[in-house]
Amino acid sequence: MTSSLRSWIDRHRLASFLAITYTFTWVIQGAIAASGMEASWTQSILIGSGGFGPPVGAAVVIWASGGDLREWVGQFFHWRIGAKWWAIALGLPLVILITGSLAFVTLGGPVNLRSFPFPGIYLFALAWGTVWGGGQEDLGWRGFMLPLLQEKYSALASSLAVGVAWAGWHLPLFLNATTTHGAWPLSQQLLWLVSILAGSILWTWMYNSTGGSVLAVAMFHAGVNAMGIFHPADTEALAPGGVPDPLLNLLAEVTGALPLVILALLFVVVYGADKLSNHEPPGLEVVGFGRDSQTTGSE
Repeated sequence: MTSSLRSWIDRHRLASFLAITYTFTWVIQGAIAASGMEASWTQSILIGSGGFGPPVGAAVVIWASGGDLREWVGQFFHWRIGAKWWAIALGLPLVILITGSLAFVTLGGPVNLRSFPFPGIYLFALAWGTVWGGGQEDLGWRGFMLPLLQEKYSALASSLAVGVAWAGWHLPLFLNATTTHGAWPLSQQLLWLVSILAGSILWTWMYNSTGGSVLAVAMFHAGVNAMGIFHPADTEALAPGGVPDPLLNLLAEVTGALPLVILALLFVVVYGADKLSNHEPPGLEVVGFGRDSQTTGSE
């Protein structure tokens, strides 16, 4: 890489990060969509590999800008956050599941407890989700983009900006008819967008509160995703005769998103939009730039 290109990346860190992140992911996942590959474990693994766009984008920008890659990666191994925060990171997804499930049942949603999956599958879903099925993204979105934005903007504004970028990054999944995202109707896609923005606020709250533990954020992220496996909505009842009931499916999605939105609003009220935490948000030092580093790249 030429010195002039590295200099340009250093001056435009955020734009460079997004360009590399989107390009990496869209090329891989776009090729999978264009290939017509059927849903399978192979497809899932390949799509997951495309999910490494955010950490790849962050790594390139940090290297080109003279940051500390070891410092940045160390956020994914930052596990000394105290028993309280580990209890929250691992336990709050269960609270979200119970709240959404109770709302679903209360509003008349069909339930079939015989279809409830083996609880032990949660451990696999948590591990898979942390390193391959979503959590790997957080080293880029939360471990790089968020600190850059929080140098200039409030935690809430930064969260929403990350959420918008994060949502748009998923576009290839919506263009692939064999993925879960590709099969959603417009109403479900809009609810997903609301959930993404609410989730981005929750992930920021976790990141700032734990002093920049991407590991805690990734496991919290994976735990929330894994809770979808245990939602009490009976698949057969939601599609009587094999035909999906739009209203019942909408109810399942609304009650699944509702706890995330309520928690996000609660945290904004309790902690304030500026920090979304009782602690100072991690700054550019988490990627080895230092507080005195230029911040023009976050514009």
